[in-house]
Amino acid sequence: MKVAIDARELTGKPTGVGRYLRELLIEWTAAPDAARHDWRLYAPAPPDVPAPLAGRVRIVPGRGGTAWEQWALARALAAERPDVLFAPGYTAPLTAPCPILVAIHDVSFAARPDWFSAREGARRRFVTRWTARRARKVLTISEFSRGEIVRHLGVPPGHVRVIPLGVRVPDAPAPGPREPMVLYVGSIFARRHVDLLVEAFVRHVAPALPRARLELVGENRLPRGASVDHALAAAPAEVRAQVRFRSYVDEATLRELYGRASAFAFLSEYEGFGFTPLEAMAHGVPPVVLDTPVARESYGEAVARVGLGHDTPAALGRVLVDLLTNSAARATLLRQAPTVLSRYDWTRTAADTLAALEDAAGAR
Repeated sequence: MKVAIDARELTGKPTGVGRYLRELLIEWTAAPDAARHDWRLYAPAPPDVPAPLAGRVRIVPGRGGTAWEQWALARALAAERPDVLFAPGYTAPLTAPCPILVAIHDVSFAARPDWFSAREGARRRFVTRWTARRARKVLTISEFSRGEIVRHLGVPPGHVRVIPLGVRVPDAPAPGPREPMVLYVGSIFARRHVDLLVEAFVRHVAPALPRARLELVGENRLPRGASVDHALAAAPAEVRAQVRFRSYVDEATLRELYGRASAFAFLSEYEGFGFTPLEAMAHGVPPVVLDTPVARESYGEAVARVGLGHDTPAALGRVLVDLLTNSAARATLLRQAPTVLSRYDWTRTAADTLAALEDAAGAR
């Protein structure tokens, strides 16, 4: 079977979809069942792929956006005629000359169009809806997201398959003591309420714990001109010095941050899954999340939850101070982590995704 993969998310600085695809590729390069297939990865620039796949990359020049996908990638696929195309990030060429397996992780652009500009929201809804209808099967990562895809994209329930992500648990715990550090990792969208996290830290955590720090790692994806810096504007200089923003860190730095943090905060109002709280959990960092249906599905009892309302910063501040100062509170949450993490295994995720690819190709 000749398998084509849209690998553009592995160029530049891979984040959510790119990390998802890379984990699948790592597993597939080690799996005998995958070795019998002919893999081809298409990207507008050299992607970061596992070494065994380096010779399987096809560079298709372009900027990597929708125009590249619908024209340049479509022409490259027409020239090579693969048996199936795996599109790991929501959309695919609508004129692809082969069956499509697409992964749609969430449909926030359809469920909450107010979070997007009119143009961007319309583009995402149009291309994703038609890709879902054109695909042999749609993959997603939670039952919550499956229901949202059916509801907002008009896809029949039987056309959507849930394959949860995996989580890699470190072989050994991080060396050294934990610091009074709160960590956030993830692109900064309006729905993730990073401004409320900063407010909670500035108004409630820092005054109680002068040595505490807040580390924020994620690219600002807020509407043009918007940021979360306003939450720091009125804070004293010494408090501002306790907060650090970084748009991106490499994997080694991220592991080091997980190894030092004592609490993880992720106030997302809407996710298809929410990967980074699980990653924090795997590194021994108890997460605090908003109380949402997908959070209850994904994290079970291994997280602290707060509601979304006018008192969110105060409630979050109380929980964070407790986690930063109370080792028993951290241990209570982390005792639940192994049960939750056992549900998420990349080897199983990759095997199920490969089976879905084979099914899609066979349905041609």
